[in-house]
Amino acid sequence: MRSRWSLARQLLVLQLVVLCVLAGAGITFAYLDASRAVNENARDQVRAIALAVADAPTVAAAAATANPSATLQPFALRVQAHTHVDFITIMSPAGIRYTHPTPALIGQHYIGTIEQAQRGLDYTETYTGSLGPSVRTVVPVFGPGQRVVALVAVGITVAAISAELRERLWPLFGVAGAVLLVGALGGWLISARLRRQTRGVAPDELSNLFEYHEAVLHSVREGVLLVGRDGRIRLCNDGARTLLGLDADPVGRELASLGLPDELAQAFASAENRAEELHLTDARVLLVSTTAVRSGGRSQGTVVVLRDHTELQTLTGELTTARGLAEALRSQAHEAANRLHTVVSLVEIGKPEQAVEFATAELALAQELTDRVVGAVAEPVLAALLLGKAAEASERGVELTVTPDTVIDDASLGIAARDLVTILGNLIDNGIDAAVRGGGKPAVVVTARSEDGGLLLRVTDSGPGVPEDADIFRRGWSTKAEDGHGLGLALVGQAVRRYGGTVDLGRDGGAVFTVRLPRQEADR
Repeated sequence: MRSRWSLARQLLVLQLVVLCVLAGAGITFAYLDASRAVNENARDQVRAIALAVADAPTVAAAAATANPSATLQPFALRVQAHTHVDFITIMSPAGIRYTHPTPALIGQHYIGTIEQAQRGLDYTETYTGSLGPSVRTVVPVFGPGQRVVALVAVGITVAAISAELRERLWPLFGVAGAVLLVGALGGWLISARLRRQTRGVAPDELSNLFEYHEAVLHSVREGVLLVGRDGRIRLCNDGARTLLGLDADPVGRELASLGLPDELAQAFASAENRAEELHLTDARVLLVSTTAVRSGGRSQGTVVVLRDHTELQTLTGELTTARGLAEALRSQAHEAANRLHTVVSLVEIGKPEQAVEFATAELALAQELTDRVVGAVAEPVLAALLLGKAAEASERGVELTVTPDTVIDDASLGIAARDLVTILGNLIDNGIDAAVRGGGKPAVVVTARSEDGGLLLRVTDSGPGVPEDADIFRRGWSTKAEDGHGLGLALVGQAVRRYGGTVDLGRDGGAVFTVRLPRQEADR
């Protein structure tokens, strides 16, 4: 069963366990080192005192008397008091005590190892004698001729050594306790901060949240970005990279370095909420929604949601064109009915010659435009567009003229039909609208021909023209006061850029738009 403890609590417990283990290991090593040092110090101390006592002339001289204890017992007690050892025992070479801290034990046999000292060597050992376990050194006392005349044993009990060791360890325990306390306090502070940042979520839940976040974020088709207050991208999913045409992961980069249109970059960085604003990139039409993220009364950045509106916008344009063609056909049908009534009336009043002349003239005029456009333009969609726009212009009282040099003998220029409809259809629509608003006779002149291996499209209108400083290809720019305009020319500019072409604006009374599109490769 998985632990329900939060990540902060688990980290705190882990830190406390590590601190306790480290403190315990430190105390253990310190204890062993102190014990070794105290024991070595005790051995050095008893050996040095034993050698000093053995070298004292009083000891060798008293050992040669009939009652050595009378002289040596007071001497040994004085030295013992000054050196703070537990016992100094001076004995005969056979081990019979001359001195002892307990006077009742004088004259008894020494308890311990004396063989090495009897042979003239000093010897140190830990042995349990009459005072309990002790660290002791036995050294020989030499008389004339280097003969061993007595033995000296100096010892410190293990209890005294342990007491000294405890005195050394108390400060160590204090330091270890302080380290544990400071470490526990620091661990608690880190745990509290981590608890606030992770909101008390358990590690498995945090892992699940991250996995769900990654799965959802990168599986949705919509683009999702998080733009920080500093203008850097903090989060970007695969959908956003596709919609914005970004090859590398932009996380950590500034908006200005992504090469986005200025209006789009400003929308991303805006602190205001925006709902489904239409924006154009070089290849797509995007619906952009932004939501400012605030925490603690401060802005933390902006969440941006992108939706691809390109296909819908294209279909909408095609639908508008189809609707225009349908309206043109309806108007043509209405005109044909009027003309047919006229022909019938001429026949009824007995003027068949005038009826035939009227019907033939109207038929020849319509057929002439159809034959010329169909014969000159090999692209059927473009030909149908020109005929439909001619009928629409006629209904609105605008004379639409297709120049005689309109010749497109290659339909395989690699330019999609829907893009031709977008470019030429919007230019003609704008031209018709401008011609209607202009003074004089409304007229639009259209040229579409193959040139330098590519395609040239030119639309000239008799309207009032375009201001010199107008940013006509910016989304939202329009000469019309009504809402809902300002997208057509922006779509024209987008489509032209996508094919690597150019669009120029001239002024010859009205506006002259010239579009040049290079031939596209077959794999485009």
